[in-house]
Amino acid sequence: MGTKLMTSTFKRAPMLVAALLSLILSSFALPALSQDAPAEISPEVLALARKYVDLTDTGGLYEATIVQAGIRTYRQLLPQNPEISDPLNKAIEKVLGTYKGRKSELFDQFARIYAVVFSQDELQQIVDFYSSPTGQKLAKSNAMTSGTINRVMDVFSSNLNTEFFAAVRAELKAQGIDS
Repeated sequence: MGTKLMTSTFKRAPMLVAALLSLILSSFALPALSQDAPAEISPEVLALARKYVDLTDTGGLYEATIVQAGIRTYRQLLPQNPEISDPLNKAIEKVLGTYKGRKSELFDQFARIYAVVFSQDELQQIVDFYSSPTGQKLAKSNAMTSGTINRVMDVFSSNLNTEFFAAVRAELKAQGIDS
């Protein structure tokens, strides 16, 4: 590929990526929250939204996230200084303790999002469903299957990237452009 063509391609790449992202996101985007958001969320709607968040937290999202942060910190710091294993464990345990009891802050934020997106009637229907045995089974199975679903998505994404790349190259070749 010539230097001029490469320079031109690299200059246009951000525009192409932005256009693709815009196209993709516009087809999946939620309605603009600022346009549809009520001026004030009633306490009843917020309470229903929070109940939904609590009912569907069967996998301990907050706790798992905090523990993962501790594991990542341990894995990052220990190789740099292997002799600090015990003090590092104690420091991580101490910091983990500071996050206990703060789950509510995060879940209140989740509830606000649902309270903006769903009406009180819709939230009541959602809470009713997730309070039922079938809803509880769904919530628990979602927590158990999310790892498997993530692995399937990783394989799909990897295959898609390869196939997409090959398809774009074939399209370019059909236009007489070698890439």
